[in-house]
Amino acid sequence: MKKLVILGAGTAGTMMANHLSRELDLVLWEIDVIDHRQEHYYQPGYLFLPFDIYEPEDIVKPIKDFIPKGVNLINDKAEKIDAAEKKILMHNGDVIHYDVLIVATGCNIAPEEVSGMKGPEWHKSVFDFYTFEGALALRNKLREWEGGKLVVHITEMPIKCPVAPLEFAFLSDSYFKHKDMREKVEITYVTPLSGAFTKPKATEALSHLLTEKNITQVNDFGIKTVDNANKKIIDYEGREVPFDLLVTVPTNKGDALMERSGLGDDLNYIPTHKATLQSVKHPDIFVLGDATNIPASKAGSVTHFEAEILTENILRHIQGEPLKEEFDGHANCFVETGNGKALLIDFNYTHEPVEGTFPFPGVGPLRLLKETRMNHMGKLAFKWIYWNMLLKGTHIPFVSTAMQTEGKHF
Repeated sequence: MKKLVILGAGTAGTMMANHLSRELDLVLWEIDVIDHRQEHYYQPGYLFLPFDIYEPEDIVKPIKDFIPKGVNLINDKAEKIDAAEKKILMHNGDVIHYDVLIVATGCNIAPEEVSGMKGPEWHKSVFDFYTFEGALALRNKLREWEGGKLVVHITEMPIKCPVAPLEFAFLSDSYFKHKDMREKVEITYVTPLSGAFTKPKATEALSHLLTEKNITQVNDFGIKTVDNANKKIIDYEGREVPFDLLVTVPTNKGDALMERSGLGDDLNYIPTHKATLQSVKHPDIFVLGDATNIPASKAGSVTHFEAEILTENILRHIQGEPLKEEFDGHANCFVETGNGKALLIDFNYTHEPVEGTFPFPGVGPLRLLKETRMNHMGKLAFKWIYWNMLLKGTHIPFVSTAMQTEGKHF
């Protein structure tokens, strides 16, 4: 019997387990999913937890509930991948051999990369919201915070869900308005980019919203240190931004397993063919989700589109057939803008976000690059879709894997 191993039981790994358990002959193939964790987290929910929009139980469920029948879930930590010998060395001493390996280990925050970030004020006046623990601690802080200088900060790109820091700034504006204390809070958005986003048209729309909501924007900020004693962040040019409450997105890095295994780049992301999702160096290894170095957004929608394409390429690889170069970097993201509204962006490697309708050309009902309540409802509905369709590898009707240009105003 041959073996396919999936490293990681997050969004990407769970989807691939569900897809492949239906496509592979389980008499001939054994599928193992390896993850040391017991719980699956709905990571988009981290954004809502600090604002008391979601409760912890909304975003945490047992991993085993989503692993399909016939697939082995191994609850242990992988210590090293030996790509030459096609084996994985486990923490408990076991050695797991594979014929095909899918790496879906995601990425993690690394606040230790910036001097002072994970210092004495960590989760006291300096918070992240990219972890469950950070988002929960921030919720508790916001409940009793009396106001002052709130700084929303991005350390460097790439990061998981690049619009999430903007959403946090917008939701902060809405949150403090509803608490009748917006005039007591000065919000500053600090980014290493030259604008609010990576694409020009979206940057224009999002920058307009920052201005409209009286959120100060500081661009091209390459952070050097967090000065905990004097409550300020300092960049390499000596610029300073004071804070009373710092909500930062630290450096994002791939799993340290890639460094131990010699498979990753400087940030532990695996060099991956951007259209086939095959490892550049090892033909029996495939990568998807946040673990790759491809120039696509690190977002759940991207992982969903990748999984559908990768499933076919895994089958082609097993049959010795040429891989399809079909992944186009497609991403669509709802951007919460506060006050019960959101906008939607849809883009890929070659096309930036523009105005238009989605998913049906001319009909919608969702509007691209426009604030609407319908978009906000779509964002909230995604939680149900995630737990009940996305993780289970169920095809979502009317949403194409490749980006469609119809209905968009280029």
